[in-house]
Amino acid sequence: MRRGGREGAVRPDRPWLALALALAAAPCVTTPATAQERAVVDASEPTDIAVTIYRDPGRMLGGEIDRDNPRGFGMISETRTVTLPPGRSTIRFEGVAEGMVAVSAIVTGLPGGTIEKNRNADLLSPASLVDGTLGNRVTITRTNPATGEAASEDAIVRTRADGGLVLQTAQGYEAVRCSGLPERLTFDSVPGGLSAQPVFTIDTASEAGGTYEVTLSYLSWGFDWEANYVATLDEGRDADDVRFGLTSWLTVLNDNGQTFENAELMAVAGTLNIVSDFDRLSSPPLARPLRLTCWPRGSTAAGSPVVMYGPPPPLPPPMASDGMIVVTGSRVAAPLTMESVSPVAVIAEEEQLGDLKLYRVPVPVDVNAQGLKQIAFLREDDVEGKFFYEAPCEPLDADDRFVPMNVTLETENEEERGLGMALPAGSIAVFEPSSFGDLLVAEDFLRDYPVGRDVDFDLGDSSQVFLSCALRDDHEDIDGGWEKIEAVVTNANPESVRVRLLLGSPGAWNLRGVRQTLKDGERVLEFTVRGNSSRSLRWEAQEIE
Repeated sequence: MRRGGREGAVRPDRPWLALALALAAAPCVTTPATAQERAVVDASEPTDIAVTIYRDPGRMLGGEIDRDNPRGFGMISETRTVTLPPGRSTIRFEGVAEGMVAVSAIVTGLPGGTIEKNRNADLLSPASLVDGTLGNRVTITRTNPATGEAASEDAIVRTRADGGLVLQTAQGYEAVRCSGLPERLTFDSVPGGLSAQPVFTIDTASEAGGTYEVTLSYLSWGFDWEANYVATLDEGRDADDVRFGLTSWLTVLNDNGQTFENAELMAVAGTLNIVSDFDRLSSPPLARPLRLTCWPRGSTAAGSPVVMYGPPPPLPPPMASDGMIVVTGSRVAAPLTMESVSPVAVIAEEEQLGDLKLYRVPVPVDVNAQGLKQIAFLREDDVEGKFFYEAPCEPLDADDRFVPMNVTLETENEEERGLGMALPAGSIAVFEPSSFGDLLVAEDFLRDYPVGRDVDFDLGDSSQVFLSCALRDDHEDIDGGWEKIEAVVTNANPESVRVRLLLGSPGAWNLRGVRQTLKDGERVLEFTVRGNSSRSLRWEAQEIE
């Protein structure tokens, strides 16, 4: 199983690349020369992977996934096989997530446990390849553009990759790319300690040795997820019978450069108490580029006649026919892709996780590197609902002007109403049928709704139902600061509508002369207004000091 990166054929002029790929693909055991040295053992590729993704705990209601810098995290659990020699050894786990929080890693299944754990700091890249070859021989090949003939010779790398690359050849010292001829470098082998994928290592000990199945579990930065809903209203919109379909998706983002193939995917809904800075703790390894520069024009004593401001501009990409340096392992970020699954084929299943909710995808899926994936977790076609026209009406809101009321689609999150499943926070799009097909009528954001609670979808302001909430013209303070309020609702629809007035918190006002109820900690007044008519109500309010 290959994870992350890009595959390609090995060209005949790259024998070192064939060697590097062979070394990376084959698990090996390096036998220690003395009893004090540790054998280095490569763990196998994962045979089972579980990826559990947690939302960004700092994202507020209405906030969307930051696709460039996701601040959620994931828990990765991988099952691998290792063959240990007797004595102490170092196990290499290649291909872990680049956002791995190494301090959180736990390895189980080893007879000797974990003695020490480490995270590699550098990936195989053009710069690290040059730095790892410092002082060693490479082959430089130059092609004469006039004759097309290529000539190769040995050279020794004399500088690091943080400036111009200087080689020592039979002719002396020279900088790569400054001869005027097309050039390329080839390396006989990959320096030790470099890998095209991030590597996590542990030290362990086994008296007898043997083959063991181990589980590596760790937290990783660079994940996030959100819920997305689509509600489609049925034909009927009368006040007594409103039905709609509701489809919900989990949108999962993996911003790491590694793909987790055939993984058991889970998403956790709810807000966790997080005190660690996972971004700082992860410190992903770097794949440093190589920037080649020549000596400035003029004499080195006088300096360059060209005034330079800031770093030099990036180099143009090399031509395919005569690339300047041949290296492997440079990480190329794949573009974000959207991969969807039919809601009929796969639907995530809800499970209880303490006070949180866990959504488990019932089939293995590929969590692609730097990609988005959508999995359906709810599909109901006959949900019962009601339309309400809402607006606040407190003494502080008093205004004799008529203002549009807000349209709200409400349902109860109960199985008998067609739902009965916890709804994680996310965005919702509401569609309504018309003679031209289903049309978008509103977008909103939902907070987390548990089972048993009323769920409200905000559809925006009405163009048919208006409210005037005013202090009466003849108002005056009576017995202890009571004020008289009059609400007038007009309905231009041909059918009756349900109206809900928000009267404020019980701790803010005393009310009399009206029969109110409580909803979400606020006093509300509900009544019906017939079609093409208006209705007025009066009551008294006293501010609580």
